[in-house]
Amino acid sequence: MTKNSIYQHFRKEEEAVIDDIYNTLEQVRNEYRPILTRFLNPRERFIASTLLGDDEQIKMKSCGLAVTAERKRILFYPEYYSPTAADFELSLLKINYPAKFAELEHRQVLGTLMNIGIKRDIIGDILTDGTQWQLVVDTQMADYVCLQVDHIGRIKVKLEIVAPEQLVVPLNEWEHKQISVSSLRIDVLIAAIYNLSRQRAKDLLLAQKIHLNWMLLEKPDVELGREDMVSVRGHGRFRVNDVTGTSKKGKIRLDILVLEN
Repeated sequence: MTKNSIYQHFRKEEEAVIDDIYNTLEQVRNEYRPILTRFLNPRERFIASTLLGDDEQIKMKSCGLAVTAERKRILFYPEYYSPTAADFELSLLKINYPAKFAELEHRQVLGTLMNIGIKRDIIGDILTDGTQWQLVVDTQMADYVCLQVDHIGRIKVKLEIVAPEQLVVPLNEWEHKQISVSSLRIDVLIAAIYNLSRQRAKDLLLAQKIHLNWMLLEKPDVELGREDMVSVRGHGRFRVNDVTGTSKKGKIRLDILVLEN
């Protein structure tokens, strides 16, 4: 599938992602070697898969260490190549902290990482089993992150690189739901999932409390699709897994995952 033909299937604000992935695929074709991407969210990986299509010359494989990882790196490679775990350049960092006397939160960990001047692109998932905390990072930045982070909030911490085999089994707090809606507009889905009025959903958008695929959104008429992730401040997050069909009354059936605050 060509880059121009795929534009019409995605949103205007996603064109930069399309261009980036398309250029990477062209580089693999021209140089006939494997190329690793940054960490990509599910929607970006869906775009990558769509762009690659049925290409017989290039393959793709993704990895984020945890099987259920939300953020993963993609390796695009020629058909002759056999990928290994090392190709993904992933390091697992353990956060050592006084667990008996302090509690960590996902937003605290992420905020600390952003404050040391690194890009979100080099960070994978932040994982916890309820007590232990770990994070996945680009191997080239692992030592730097360990050196720069000694506090998360007011909690003294020490980061260390550990073997992938020490990966915790992360808590799964996502709830599977099947819903039926009149349209795929984002305000319609927010209203249906969180039992709000359409007007309240629009108010949240106008108040800049909605993010779509990690980008601030203000338009209530944006239609959602597969692998779209929506964050609603004060309520939680949800992801569209699939559009499963249409009811006899014309309602659109959706398979979604919901994470409450």
